[in-house]
Amino acid sequence: MKVRIISFGILKDWLGAQEQVAELPEGTTVAELLERLNERRPSPLQCGIAISVNAEFSSRDKVLRDGDEVGLLPPVSGGSGSGAEGLTMLTFERIDAAQIIASAKQGEDGAVVVFDGIVRNQTRGRKTLYLDYEAYEEMAARQMDELARQARSQFGVRHATIVHRLGRLQIGESSVLIVVASAHRGQAFDACRWLIDTLKTKVPIWKKETFVDGAVWADGEPFPPGLAVDKSRDSQS
Repeated sequence: MKVRIISFGILKDWLGAQEQVAELPEGTTVAELLERLNERRPSPLQCGIAISVNAEFSSRDKVLRDGDEVGLLPPVSGGSGSGAEGLTMLTFERIDAAQIIASAKQGEDGAVVVFDGIVRNQTRGRKTLYLDYEAYEEMAARQMDELARQARSQFGVRHATIVHRLGRLQIGESSVLIVVASAHRGQAFDACRWLIDTLKTKVPIWKKETFVDGAVWADGEPFPPGLAVDKSRDSQS
């Protein structure tokens, strides 16, 4: 059988291409596919990666089928829904924060809380020239939609917007904008903080930082328990 393998961030550099097709025996599991890839070239990551099958997070024991799309997802750096309850969007255009914030406000809201992530000019003392963001776009859009829905349900807020920029960003540009509107400030603050913290660990978006003296893929936040492939178990297989 044949499966399509797509990789992102540092794993794309590891495999030498973002996409490739692998021929595998029937009944091959995700774990067995990873073993095959590691035999060719040991993974550069010491922390766990996550695996998706057909744009859904997958366990290591899942049996692959002919035509499956397998995503190799390093820890994340990190078409969509819109409406009165919020907006989730990936975009290659500059984020117009003022317009998005203004459109979120309604008469019943007592608070609008905003997180606006900005590209800064240095990281750990190294001067930054620019950043490049890439995403597993289909999967990222689904995850962002789900986070917005969960925030509204879990925190009781009326509106939750998540907009993330892709492509090349210059110093001072917005990389991610989160806007939460609610009748009460407490729920709005809690939901906004939860959204950015959870986005950084679950939504498959990666950042490459270009400095005056080189470029690196940014270290990502560890995946939540249950999503990361256990590297130690792979090495013992």
